[in-house]
Amino acid sequence: MNVSYNWLRKYVELGELTPEEVGKILTSIGLEVESVEKRESILGGLRGVVIGKVVTCVEHSNSDHLHVTMVDLGSELTPDGPIQIVCGAPNIAAGQTVPVATVGTTLYTSEGEPFVIKKGKIRGEVSEGMICSADELGVGSDSSGIMVLPDDIPAGTLASDYFGVESDYVIGVDITPNRVDGTSHYGVARDLHAYLSFHGYTTSLKKPTAPEVSGSGSPIKVSLQSPEACYRYAGVVIKGLEVKESPKWLKDALELIGQKSINNVVDASNYILHDIGQPLHTFDLAKIEGGEIRVRLAHEGERLTTLDGVERELMDRDLVIADATKPLCLAGVMGGENSGVTETTTDIFLEVATFHPTYIRKSARRYGINSDASFRYERGLDPNTIPAALRQAVALIIEVAGGQVASEVYDIYPTPMEESRVSVSLQQINQLLGLAISRDEVVEILEVLEIKVLSEREGVFELSVPRYRYDVTRDIDVIEEIFRIYGYNEFPEQTDLHSSLTDKTETDESIHLQQIVSEQLVGAGFNEILNNSLSDAGYYAGVEGRVELENPLSSELSTMRMTLLHGGLEVIEYNLNRRATGLRLFEFGNVYRKSSDKEKTPLAGYKESYRLGLWMTGDKAAHNWAVPDREVMPYELKAHLQNVLTRMGLNDREMEVKAISNDDLFVKGEEIKLRGGGTIVKWGIVDPKLSREMHDIDFPVYFAEIEWREVMKRVLKREVTIQPVAKFPSVKRDFALLLDAHVTFGQVEQVAREVERKLLKSVALFDVYDDPKHLPEGKKSYAVTFDLQDKDKTLSDKVIDKTMQKIYEALHKKLGAELR
Repeated sequence: MNVSYNWLRKYVELGELTPEEVGKILTSIGLEVESVEKRESILGGLRGVVIGKVVTCVEHSNSDHLHVTMVDLGSELTPDGPIQIVCGAPNIAAGQTVPVATVGTTLYTSEGEPFVIKKGKIRGEVSEGMICSADELGVGSDSSGIMVLPDDIPAGTLASDYFGVESDYVIGVDITPNRVDGTSHYGVARDLHAYLSFHGYTTSLKKPTAPEVSGSGSPIKVSLQSPEACYRYAGVVIKGLEVKESPKWLKDALELIGQKSINNVVDASNYILHDIGQPLHTFDLAKIEGGEIRVRLAHEGERLTTLDGVERELMDRDLVIADATKPLCLAGVMGGENSGVTETTTDIFLEVATFHPTYIRKSARRYGINSDASFRYERGLDPNTIPAALRQAVALIIEVAGGQVASEVYDIYPTPMEESRVSVSLQQINQLLGLAISRDEVVEILEVLEIKVLSEREGVFELSVPRYRYDVTRDIDVIEEIFRIYGYNEFPEQTDLHSSLTDKTETDESIHLQQIVSEQLVGAGFNEILNNSLSDAGYYAGVEGRVELENPLSSELSTMRMTLLHGGLEVIEYNLNRRATGLRLFEFGNVYRKSSDKEKTPLAGYKESYRLGLWMTGDKAAHNWAVPDREVMPYELKAHLQNVLTRMGLNDREMEVKAISNDDLFVKGEEIKLRGGGTIVKWGIVDPKLSREMHDIDFPVYFAEIEWREVMKRVLKREVTIQPVAKFPSVKRDFALLLDAHVTFGQVEQVAREVERKLLKSVALFDVYDDPKHLPEGKKSYAVTFDLQDKDKTLSDKVIDKTMQKIYEALHKKLGAELR
């Protein structure tokens, strides 16, 4: 929210405090300031521009349209007499009073681009400045010639003084959801005054006032049909007003804080919203059919075209303001296109209301609308401020648009809301804060916060909290209020360090291993990415078990991700569109799905899994003179995947690999399971229907996803043992095995290790031969080497032969292997 420094001063005395100092104070009391920016009514503030007198004006000797002038800028600026300026304006003449931009002045184009005035020569004549038009100064739109001013202005007068340039500072405040009281200039001023007053600054707070509204008659009927969704509804009819351009002060005030001026009536409503925080809405009285205003819930399927030109189909949970036949606006969110104020409007119905925050929030999210009104209504407004807001709104509208009140004041308030009652003790305050705040200091802070002390007994305060502090309902809330005004910086500095040492937990080990794996992947050329857990519903259309949000911010963020894949594909698409190649990415993150009744999960009905995702696509080494261009291959991803699993302490003997079938993510791939456990990895070539059609990626994408916690369970169970280097030599023996074509080396290794656990140290494949001309049909040949070693003695030929025979017999029996 943008706050004007000068607007704040309208309500609170700030003394010598600078805008930057005000920003620091606001941040310290919970209204975090993001920026402090100087603004001026004329861009650049006309610094360097002065009023001069044209003493002489003659035609340029080398031009048919230029003139050489001598201009007096006053004795202070030109003590040596008038300066020479070459001017091309057709209306330049001796004796004129003109604005002059001196050398070094920065002016701005109509597009806001700066340009600096420099001393130079124009066709051989020296020019020491520029005589300006209204358009060049930014004080008007006339660019046909120079601006000629009244002759009674003394030479040397600063243009900023003559044109009345005003400067202000815009303070950007980040409003948290609980601080609806700070969503206006008066609200910020009130909080600022509380801090300044307690800390001894000379300050005062001026409350907004307006005369009572008097009128009679009931030209329309107002009914509140849904009191559960509207706490209070008030309004008044104003007739005979003129809709036109707003006065300059009103336009300037709104434009300074980033609000576009529309017309005087709408601008007045917006001014009140930013002034005291109460949204208003104005209806063209002539467009209210049946002479009736109904505050009701929409009928299912009812249609309304809002001010943004979008026709919306409403639900029966949307609150609307309607006439006798149709909805006029989506209450608290956005007005209707066909009921608003236009240049032909002469009579209006002014609405001032307080709606239930939940109804407004859900409607705003449902239709993707975030308006200034909904921003405030969603946080909960005080219905007790409605009469004062209505008085101010009426006074301002009549001031800028004329007209007069033509009805009684409608005010429907079914269940008046009282101020919150809270009890808190001095002991509680100091015990929780760890401070020694005195009783008088507590009472003073409560007083400046407009929290009334109803009674005090044995150190316990009975308090009445104003309704505009929607978030202060408990003793802990009051303590927080006291502390933020007392000052977080007043908390004494601690010199002692209190800590507790604990053994490493599973989480600690997981984080440590993540760091190791991350460093390994970065060293291999990968980049880490981080994506939102909320994803587009279209990615999981028709997928069972998806978790959808009830009130999503948008359709693109409406479903909890079920895989890390799509986030990575979005990153790949983004980078490919910016000519990046050879992408290698990884991400750690949670995925979500609905769980079955049999699954035991921390949150019933839902399961969260922590995974590591790897992506590779594009060229392996693009545009490198030493290496020819080629695309990444899928087995390069598998190599990185195996390196990660090996670094985590897993080996091939613990895992089973099989081809993936019927998987929505991969067109071809593999699944890796732990022996005696579940699936820990799926990897493969991403289905082009996902990469190309959903993400516009033309390259093949290779993706792997590791179930991190499943791997961690195995890693944490493993005990690390240390053995001395063997004293006795190892022996290698080779087999040339004739096998069926479908048998894998992994099966050969597994059988060998099962039959000989003591002496067999390693098994390696060093040649594959599958020439159909020299081998039986459906056969292939593996050349395998076996490494044998006994840690206690040197192996004899007899033991070696016996061991190799045992291994061969097992391979023959289980795999049908034959020696070639």
